[in-house]
Amino acid sequence: MPQLPTPNQSQNRPTQTPLSELDRITELAGDLAGQFELVPLLERVLGHAVALLDCESGSISIVHEAEGYYRKEVDQGVGCHQGQTFPLTEGLTGRIVATRGTVILDRYASVPNGHIDSADPRWGSAVIGVPIAWDGAIIGTFAIFSGGPDRNFAAADASLVELFANHAAIAIMNSRLHQAAAAKAREAAVAGERERVVQSVHETIGRSLGSLLLHLDRADRATPGGSHSIQHIDSARVLAHEALFETRRSVLGLAPSSLAGSTLEEAVRRELDSVGSSYPIDLTLLVTGEPHELAPVVAHQLFMVIQEAVANVVAHARATTCRVGIFYDTTGMTVVVEDNGRGFERPDIASDAVSVQCSRLGLHGMAARAHYLRGELHVDSTPGWGTSIRAQVPYSSNGDASRDRWKVIVACAQPLVRAGLVRLLETSEPSVHVLGELATFEDLTDAVSLLQPDMIVLDEHLLGQYAGAQVTSGDTVERPVVAVVDCPTDEQLATAASSGVRGFLSLSSTPTEVARVVVAAARGDALLDGAIFTRLAETRQAAEATPSTAHLTVRELEVRDLLAEGLADKQIATRLGISAKTVEKHVGAMLRKTGARNRTMLVGLRHQLQATTNST
Repeated sequence: MPQLPTPNQSQNRPTQTPLSELDRITELAGDLAGQFELVPLLERVLGHAVALLDCESGSISIVHEAEGYYRKEVDQGVGCHQGQTFPLTEGLTGRIVATRGTVILDRYASVPNGHIDSADPRWGSAVIGVPIAWDGAIIGTFAIFSGGPDRNFAAADASLVELFANHAAIAIMNSRLHQAAAAKAREAAVAGERERVVQSVHETIGRSLGSLLLHLDRADRATPGGSHSIQHIDSARVLAHEALFETRRSVLGLAPSSLAGSTLEEAVRRELDSVGSSYPIDLTLLVTGEPHELAPVVAHQLFMVIQEAVANVVAHARATTCRVGIFYDTTGMTVVVEDNGRGFERPDIASDAVSVQCSRLGLHGMAARAHYLRGELHVDSTPGWGTSIRAQVPYSSNGDASRDRWKVIVACAQPLVRAGLVRLLETSEPSVHVLGELATFEDLTDAVSLLQPDMIVLDEHLLGQYAGAQVTSGDTVERPVVAVVDCPTDEQLATAASSGVRGFLSLSSTPTEVARVVVAAARGDALLDGAIFTRLAETRQAAEATPSTAHLTVRELEVRDLLAEGLADKQIATRLGISAKTVEKHVGAMLRKTGARNRTMLVGLRHQLQATTNST
């Protein structure tokens, strides 16, 4: 807390304080009361100090000592770059911070690396520089210039400036505290609104879905054994469970706010408690090792992996127990979700039906999140014995992900759809950076050339133009595309397949589905809604029956062969002497050229071609 000058500091001050000085200090105290806008406050403090010392010029700077720079916040009559920033090795502020005390100079010209021109009258004037301190740290500086070369400053003047510096410190801290309080008030308002929506959803949609599940159970009990209706009832039950679970998750939000103010372990524990209160399943959490500080984006992605895996257990596994583990070691961490449910067969790449079923399990999304963090996802499942999902993620030097965010351009002719997609991606996916939102094909072309995005999200109005432009220009840059097409025609699906489309969204897609599809496409995988996926599979089934690699480059064939050996992108990059991002681009190119929906299918096409060759 700033203190008034000590007796030793004030011993050179006049014994009788002029009435004008008392008036100035009293007026300043009134200015500080209840005011929180920083610049007007500092202008008032500086104005009082300059007038009281019978001067005309002065400045106040805000110091960011840890970052090594300061900002000229307020100037009066100095003309000294107000609003600009400078390193702490320059100017009077740099000297004040270096000495960590008051500086009195007969001429400003003696300041090293000063910012006043030698032709300025203040160049030869005396100057007082005082640190603005709070709790032992320098948060700013206060400078007063004399009116000319005939006026010098004494210790009594310095003591008065130090008093005003204390007032400036109070103004700065009051402003910061007010800003922090306002931010917390906004957060509290958002949290309150979210709670209101949660309660509303639980009272309406949740209750209706719960009643639906009860009726399905009664229908199941009333249906004779062996009836074909049982299969449809089971499917409806799974969909109802999914809808209930996804509704709750969408309302609670999947953005980093799920982890706001808590650790990954605390957020996971709350998630498990919430799921356990709604479903008859025994959920346990195990945490081992020394917890490592994680950046928000890392904690969010791992939380999403766990949340997705637990959702799969609830909706599909028919499990009675589920164990979640978070394990820290010296080089990285592992999250594991195991259940004792029915398990599943690993998907047969030649079977469209199984591929569609697998796509609904969200494995692509979990793999993409692990991949974003430079990690790996392993899935081990045995029918009748349960499933184990394990995500291994390395630490990085700053606790953050070791790769940049995926850069995305959103191009939609309809403003409402465009704004909604941008909002969903910005609030729910920290791994995605929206570079821009565009409305026309001309804007899209210019933006792609200028911004070089990693992927594009566009609607059906721009899809045909984009595909045609690729063919005309001979563009060889492999850039994944996600298309927003509500009811795709066969022609649109064929156009999409030839223009790098790795995912489809519809106007009925949920926020969860938007995040899944975009993240999977950014990685090079395909993840589509079930109905759209089926139509695309039927459209491309004939082409997949006769695979060909004649149009793959030599490097792409090398990458594909190493994928078949089970190597991760980083291992492939090391083996071939290229970057991991280049490996991603080669994989994306092969997926587009062959029509494979994911890496597993790409490797399967290789095996299928080899088998065909051997048989002939």
